[in-house]
Amino acid sequence: MTDFLKSSNKGDLQQNDGNDDLSIAENEQDLSKEIMEKKQKGLLRTGLTTGTCASAATKAALLSLLTNLSQDEVQITLPKGNVVTMKISWTRFNDKSVTCAVIKDGGDDPDATHGSEICSTVQLIDKNGKIIVDGGIGVGRVTKPGLGLLIGSAAINPIPMKMIVQSVKDVLDINGDIMNNNGLSVIISVSNGEEIAKKTDNPRLGILGGISILGTTGIVLPYSTASFAASIRQSLDVGLALGSDVFILTTGGRSEDFCKNLFGATYPDHSYVQMGDFAGYSVKQSYEKGVKKVIIAGFIGKLTKIAMGVKQTHVRGSHVNMDFMAKVAQECNISEDIVTLIKNANTARHVSEIIDAYDIIGYYDLLCKYAFNQMSSYSKNQLLIDIIMFNFDGYVIGKYPR
Repeated sequence: MTDFLKSSNKGDLQQNDGNDDLSIAENEQDLSKEIMEKKQKGLLRTGLTTGTCASAATKAALLSLLTNLSQDEVQITLPKGNVVTMKISWTRFNDKSVTCAVIKDGGDDPDATHGSEICSTVQLIDKNGKIIVDGGIGVGRVTKPGLGLLIGSAAINPIPMKMIVQSVKDVLDINGDIMNNNGLSVIISVSNGEEIAKKTDNPRLGILGGISILGTTGIVLPYSTASFAASIRQSLDVGLALGSDVFILTTGGRSEDFCKNLFGATYPDHSYVQMGDFAGYSVKQSYEKGVKKVIIAGFIGKLTKIAMGVKQTHVRGSHVNMDFMAKVAQECNISEDIVTLIKNANTARHVSEIIDAYDIIGYYDLLCKYAFNQMSSYSKNQLLIDIIMFNFDGYVIGKYPR
């Protein structure tokens, strides 16, 4: 347990890292009007984390092992002290072990693990007093540094690990004698976990073979920025641990692909971070973690929103202000007729068609400059920043600094 405790302490520090900046991410989050209204009114249904599910499955499996009776439900104490009752989906008795499963319910959050089977197999072993928790099929293995977990270990984060161990101790408190001559093996597995992991950032973070067992509070808050923000921090931590000091922050997978075509082998995969809507948060985290330089890359729509100082960059939410785009065009010394065309444009992409049709020089560079100024404010103007704008065919059409 010594290695686990060392890992837990480091992981707890890492998970707290950046929480003071979560308000930035919250302001940058962009949701549909319907979801935002439900969130503000508290109408979205909360869920339970994979860590809570693993703890419940473990407690049920151990109770079943000791009593030879399957459990319909168990109670789990969450990290902040509140108690939840968890239904057990199924129980299987083997010669020397018991496996129980809990179906993950993510509430109204669009979670890739929603509906998955989180399983725990419990077995007595010949290691008196020892509780050994590991990952089985569908739980990823750590292959890169920077995550606060030992390389080669199962991707079970520190707080879920503590919850699992605590669920075992809760049972042993009333069945303590069993550990006088035995140890206990707990194997957490996830049905279809390897396939689910492909929809997450795990492969990018070097967590291979399955999902992570996560959860700092035990509860899933729908559309919370915390998990996305944690993924950004972890991506930076992994890259830094592997020696990167330059990171490419992209607005999505397509802009990342274009950057990889542009830079070739200059930057390794762990230097790429998909920041999504959270540009300001990503820049501030980069600055605070001692990154030397970031390259921010995207298309005209999101980069224009960044340039405007509008924190939300998702296309369904805060729309690009055509008056702002027209104002930038005026700085390129164009006619009022073209300014009027831009003001009446439908989308940022429509504006780019006007700019290209009239061969307006310097417009995209100027938008990148405005974006640069906005992003620099998140790093106290201390972080080296490049802004790159692609067209939809993958060609660089704007850059700042040149």
